[in-house]
Amino acid sequence: MNRFDRGIGPAKEARLEYLHSDYHVVSPGSFVRCAVTGQPIPLDELKYWSVDRQEAYASVEIALKRHQEINGR
Repeated sequence: MNRFDRGIGPAKEARLEYLHSDYHVVSPGSFVRCAVTGQPIPLDELKYWSVDRQEAYASVEIALKRHQEINGR
């Protein structure tokens, strides 16, 4: 499903298990939420996540900022 598909009913948030180069869908849906901003990220646009923290990020800048916050840099 992509952002141009029109399903019946509201979009559902997916639950994922983040792996090193991919992810596993635990519960199907069309998007996940950024762990920092809370903004929805369509699955076909998801590029940044942390395997260790099992968090998704909306952009590389947000991912870097989160990494720096966690690691004290």
